[in-house]
This record gives sequence, structure tokens and C-alpha cells, in this order.
Amino acid sequence: MRTTTRRAVLGAGIAAAGSGLLAACTGSSPHSGHDNKPSSAPQGDYVSPDGREVADAEAGRNPGPEQKVKLTAVQTRLDLGGPTVRTWAYGDRLPGREIRVTAGDTLALTLANHLPESTSVHWHGLALRNDMDGVPDLTQRPIKAGASFEYRFAVPHPGTYWFHPHSGVQQDRGLYAPLIVEDPREPLRYDKEWVVVLDDWVDGVDGSTPDAVLAELSQGMDHGDMSHGDTDHGGHDMSGMSASGAKSPSPGASGPSRMLMGSRSDLLGEDAGDVAYPYYLVNGRTAKAPESFRAKPGDRIRIRIVNAGGDTAFRVALGGHKMTVTHTDGFPVEHAMTDALLLGMGERYDVLVTAQDGVFPLVALAEGKQETALALLRTGSGSAPGPSVRPAELSGKVLTADRLTADKSVRLSDRKPDRTVKLRLTGGMAKYDWGFNNKKYDPSQRHPIRAGERVRLVFTNTTTMWHPVHLHGHTFAFADGGPRKDTAIVLPKKTLTVDFDADNPGLWMVHCHNVYHAEAGMMTVLGYRR
Repeated sequence: MRTTTRRAVLGAGIAAAGSGLLAACTGSSPHSGHDNKPSSAPQGDYVSPDGREVADAEAGRNPGPEQKVKLTAVQTRLDLGGPTVRTWAYGDRLPGREIRVTAGDTLALTLANHLPESTSVHWHGLALRNDMDGVPDLTQRPIKAGASFEYRFAVPHPGTYWFHPHSGVQQDRGLYAPLIVEDPREPLRYDKEWVVVLDDWVDGVDGSTPDAVLAELSQGMDHGDMSHGDTDHGGHDMSGMSASGAKSPSPGASGPSRMLMGSRSDLLGEDAGDVAYPYYLVNGRTAKAPESFRAKPGDRIRIRIVNAGGDTAFRVALGGHKMTVTHTDGFPVEHAMTDALLLGMGERYDVLVTAQDGVFPLVALAEGKQETALALLRTGSGSAPGPSVRPAELSGKVLTADRLTADKSVRLSDRKPDRTVKLRLTGGMAKYDWGFNNKKYDPSQRHPIRAGERVRLVFTNTTTMWHPVHLHGHTFAFADGGPRKDTAIVLPKKTLTVDFDADNPGLWMVHCHNVYHAEAGMMTVLGYRR
């Protein structure tokens, strides 16, 4: 099976393109006499990630007090609450240790790479300086095995964020952690705060790795009658499928088959995901050994929910409680009450709950996959619910982003777009040829924009799968006063139109946050013209 990822062979192509991007992968420590920043070669008509325009934008953020952090990416063993797996992680815990700063601070984080291959760190959702965005071969050279690199940038906006690699499918290991940016003028009032990170887990289980999963998926499904990217499931031969929808296991050196079929969702359509994961986690724990969060009856709790999954949307509910949504992707919204939330990969929601008396399940249903992750809220005595608990709230009102309204303080001004960028989401499972506008990712090809423009992005999903699209370095606004977000779900055969202000110069990725779709090619670049 193919195990080489697309990014592993990009260096030569970048050099040949003459685009001023990075050539060979060096990744040496900036403290060892080698420069890990992008090449200073001419960028042509585009702003360089380490260009003057980027430095000027950073200076305009008035970087504040420095917060120093050391982070190590290592091979380790992790206890998921019963199963123990060998994986890659930030330190010896899952998720990695939370980083907490105040808006306006300067984060100075040194990553030491003790992994057997190059890596990077992307700061998901932050409008930071372009050369710190952590995209190998676009905004920085990969950080080689044994090397280190210092990420240093002003943190401009409060909110719930997270960080992970942008190197191959490394995110689908244990390399992720929350980043909480506190508001020095926090308007919310609450007694406790609970950070909840959701994940789907495959690495180290029965020999599986994310790279092996990608290799299996990349073979496509042209053989036989198994295609489900550009056609519906109606004509499929479903023989050889397990009850969960996965192909019958065929164990080998890279583990059993993890290809998923038959995952249907009323919210997401006929194809809820590509991968049949053996475990689903809340804060690194399986449902059989859940984390417990302790509070007192009557406490007002702020729950910050992050979907760090690779291929799974989660429907989240807290048994016995209504949730009041206050933020999505770090930005405030007009408060909205709901029973449950739907989070695509990369999305974050902040909610407030008033704790009742007892023991309550916080359940994350893997949408369309029918498995659950679990954590417990304990405020009093009582027996814990079992691992398969399904609170009634999961079947109640489910809030999605399109039903939210941005808080007045963060709404974009009324303005017609100066430029429209149309991105068709294309490809399918038959050939596993995901892309934009029928093209696979090529870092030398950019969609041009200019500083000061109001840019309209039109995502038209021509496939029969849903895709969570993520814009780096900016937040976009839904139409008609909708929420400000950096990641949003585009449903099958639907169009999502969003606007953003081009106020952060550089080269910025737009991609599907299904890690396997992205690595297969569903990524592209917005480039600021000089």
C-alpha cells in the first residue's frame, strides 16, 4: 500500500515552480545557526510569509507581555482508559497540556521535535502572523526530527482555540491540545470552566496508524461496485460489511481495514465519514473510563468544546441540562439555548449550563457512526450512567451554525465584496481524488486577493459528502449577520457563501478539515498580492 504522503514530495515541485516558496525540507533549530523561516527568494507578485507587510501587520497588533512555553513532540504510550496505545503526543498526556494566555500577550513557544519525522504546529483559528502559521512548505520549513523551532507571535483575540500539526495526517495521532485565550474584559459570569476536547482514535490499535488508513483510502473504491463519493449508496454491494459499516477486517502489517461504508446522518447526509474508528474519546478517555468534572449544584459552568477529530462530526449533549451557546470559533454570538450541538472537525463552541444536583453524562455521539464518547458532570451523589448512555437531549433540538447570529460587537460592516473567490468542492471515494475545482493541492498556485478588500468565498459542494472547510489567519462571516467563524460545514450538494476582510497579509490555506480529504488534495491557497 502507498505510505508516502503528498507533502513528502512537494519540495522539488516547489523549487521547480520558481514561486519563491521553500525548496528542500531543512527544519533546523533557529538556535543552531540555520534559518527555519521561509526563503527570502523573490515571491513575485505575492507577499512573502516573512515579508515586510507581515512584520508591519504584527507590529500593528502591539505585541504584549511574553508568555514562554516549551513543548515536546514525542513517541509515547498513552492509557485511554483501558486500552493502552503507542502513539505520538505532546508530552505524556492526551490532549496535550492546555496553553492559556490573555489576549494581547506574545506567545513564545519552543517546539522540540523528538519524533521520527518532520512536524509543525498550526494555531487553529488564530489571526496570527503568516510565518508562524505552521504550514510546511508554504509558511515555514518543516521542523526536522531532532530539531526545534520557536513560534513567536502576538495573540490578538480571546476565545477557544487549539493547535495541531499541519504535516501529513499527524493530527490523527495524539498531537493536539487546547489553546485558551482569556478576555481581559470578560463579559460572561460563571463559577467554573470545563474544557472538553473530542476525538476519534485509531493510532496504535491492532497495528493501525493514520498513514495506513490514508494508504487504504487512497486506493479508492473503483474496484468492485463500492464507489460513494459521486454517487449515492443505493447501488452498492454491501457484502463484506460489518454491522458497523466497516469493511470486514483483513488484518495485515498495517492493521485491519478501517474503511467505513453506510454511515448515514439526517444532519450530514448519506456519507458521514470515511473511517471506522475503534474508539471515540472525551479528553483522552473512552466511554468505559470517563473523565469526571466536579462542581456544586447551582454552579454556572462555561464548557469550551473542541472537535479535534480527524474524520468525525460529533453531536454533543449534557444529560438533564439545556445549553446556552455564547461563542463559536472564539467569537461571541447572540445567546441561543439548545439541547444539543453539532460540531464538525475543527469547530469550537462555548456554552453555559447551570449545574443540577447529581451525576450527568456529557455525551458526544459520532454522527452517522452510532458510537459515543462520554464524560461525567458530578455535583452530588448518585451512580454514574453506563458507557452506552444516550440522554434524551441528543434527540432534542440540535443547534447548527447557520442558526446563530453574531454578537453586534463582532459583526462585519455592511459592504459589498470587492472580490469573489469561487471554490467547488470536488472528488469522491471512487478515486479518493478530493480537491478544489477538480485540482489537487499545489502550493505554487494561489487565488489572489489584496489587502483591504472585502472577499467573498463561495464554497459549492458538488460531492455527496459533507466537508468542514477551514480558513487560516482570518474569520469569515455568514450572510445576514450570521456568526463569525473560521471553520464551517458545507453540506452535500449545497453552497455556503461567507465574507471576510483581507486584513492579515501573507499566504493562507483554505482546506477541508477532514484530515484525509485534505491530505488527498482538498487544500488550496489564498495569496495577498503586493
